Amino acid sequence: MELVLGAFALAPGLAIGSFLNVVASRVPARRSLVRPGSSCPSCGSAIRWRDNIPLLSYALLRGRCRSCGVRIPWKYPAVELVTALLVSACFLRFGLTGEAVVAALFCCTLVAVTVTDLEGRIIPNRIVLPAAAVVLAAMTALEPSPEWALGGFGAAFFLLLAAIAYPGGMGMGDVKLALLLGAALGRTVPVALMAGMLSALVPAVAILVRHGRAGRKMGMPFGPFLALGGVVALFAGEPILDAYLGLH
Repeated sequence: MELVLGAFALAPGLAIGSFLNVVASRVPARRSLVRPGSSCPSCGSAIRWRDNIPLLSYALLRGRCRSCGVRIPWKYPAVELVTALLVSACFLRFGLTGEAVVAALFCCTLVAVTVTDLEGRIIPNRIVLPAAAVVLAAMTALEPSPEWALGGFGAAFFLLLAAIAYPGGMGMGDVKLALLLGAALGRTVPVALMAGMLSALVPAVAILVRHGRAGRKMGMPFGPFLALGGVVALFAGEPILDAYLGLH
């Protein structure tokens, strides 16, 4: 049953991914999500419906605008594909349940803020705070417990302390993203934070090796690594946490 649900979720996931591209490009600029319609960022030509079919249109157009021939950034099909796979994985993991819907919303938010942080070094309040509120309310309704609120505010407070101690390496956007992580993950949010920090070490070390002392002053967005940690904890947080606790 879950395999069928996962397969059926791919098409809606692709459509949601297409919408997330709009969200990621327009919300930081405080532009309407509805008007004007999608257009080529190079020539401004309106994109026809047949050229706006997720993945398929990109493949048929060979990654170029039909009007001006300028190459379409790879991020558009990448966001569509990653979103579809994550939404499908949520229904594979949780079945046709409220938890699957909340998990899908959580993953979609992570995709959107990953794009905005990579492109503009910003995690918009207009994306992450409403998502955190909805996820917290939904998880508390589905599984009544203070776990979700404690996880959210606990994770946010932890990163707030890190931001105060090292303002150059952590921003308030990361703190608010931690609120979302805790609201969605509850007791497994430490897995997300740890996975995010460990994954961030790889590029951080690479920067230091390449640039030496100057690399210490070179910042990098932390949101994508927190988002990666969130996905890891969502799908494997319980066994990872149980294995860790079993060692002590």
